Amino acid sequence: MAIGTVGVIGAGQMGSGIAQVMAQAGINVVIHDVTAELTRRGVDSISRNLDRMIQRGRIKPEDRDHVLARVGTTGSLEDFSRVDFVVEAVVEDEDAKIELLRKLDAVCPPEVIFASNTSSISITRMGARTSRADRVIGMHFMNPVPAMKLVEIIRGLATSDQTYQATRALAERTGKTTMTAQDFPGFIVNRVLLPMINEAIYTLYEGVGGVTDIDTAMKLGTNQPMGPLELADLIGLDTCLAIMEVMHRVLGDDKYRPCPLLKKYVDAGYLGRKAGRGFYKYDAQGNPTAPQG
Repeated sequence: MAIGTVGVIGAGQMGSGIAQVMAQAGINVVIHDVTAELTRRGVDSISRNLDRMIQRGRIKPEDRDHVLARVGTTGSLEDFSRVDFVVEAVVEDEDAKIELLRKLDAVCPPEVIFASNTSSISITRMGARTSRADRVIGMHFMNPVPAMKLVEIIRGLATSDQTYQATRALAERTGKTTMTAQDFPGFIVNRVLLPMINEAIYTLYEGVGGVTDIDTAMKLGTNQPMGPLELADLIGLDTCLAIMEVMHRVLGDDKYRPCPLLKKYVDAGYLGRKAGRGFYKYDAQGNPTAPQG
């Protein structure tokens, strides 16, 4: 299957990162978000990332121009009738994702593959709400997308071999390493990672250690490059909560129960790096300045 243009829906941290790696791989990209301002911010984020790569000597200025020339935007889902492959990276909410896929189903030609960047939601259920369940698949990029090498591919019950092979080839075309997970809540990465983060939050909640104590212990004691609380801030505390709630609800095991402190931070709007505060406070460049509190 020849893929010349990829549509990316959602221009936030994940969507803009996905669009960037596609464009860097020579693929034309069309980005859409709910407002023109959000879409513009996504393109601006790609431009800033490329500028940093120039500063570090990883690409040349002309490379940046070539990449940005491959990135287009649209305010209408109707324009996705002209893409070959769609990646959705909208909010981690099943109803929102299904509503979007239904709209795309009415617009896109039947051969177009719909890939979801979901962190935890059932690919089988999303696919079943479309007329192309065989062409719906999970394509879970890691954050930050340009730096992380892994793409977790998730097959729904009806996902065809052709869809799987095309999706895997596309991911590898962007320089990523792929692995395949079965369609269970959290898949592999978040099934293991989020309970660890949640337990770190419980450790803070119960007063076992402070924010920097917990992160230092896990970095130096288990050789992790980033502590679990700083990583939660990077992922987004609202996303962490959404994933834990999906696993708790679907698997029915209290070991997946979200920590009350995580819920409190989300209620307060302390969503992590993107909000300027989470378990840490952040400066304008997104660098942690001090633990929260």
